Amino acid sequence: MLYMVIERFRNADAGPIGERFVKQGRMMPEGLIYHASWIDASGACCFQVMESPSIDLLHQWISKWDDLMEFEIVPVLASRDFWAQRNLHPK
Repeated sequence: MLYMVIERFRNADAGPIGERFVKQGRMMPEGLIYHASWIDASGACCFQVMESPSIDLLHQWISKWDDLMEFEIVPVLASRDFWAQRNLHPK
């Protein structure tokens, strides 16, 4: 399953997150896959696409970061997959 993970940096401060990332990497459990990420122009939040067979793996990963940011997890589908499930194929 794909997830959009929205991270809101505490105090809108990306500094501590960047420092931990440089020292320890993403700290993802085996089976959790990082696809891509974007940081908003103000540097206050990040949007990541992650893939996992279980939401439990996301919660394991979040536990290593939740002292520095708040998380929102949204299950998502690629547009083509969403429409294919409905037997519709937009042009």
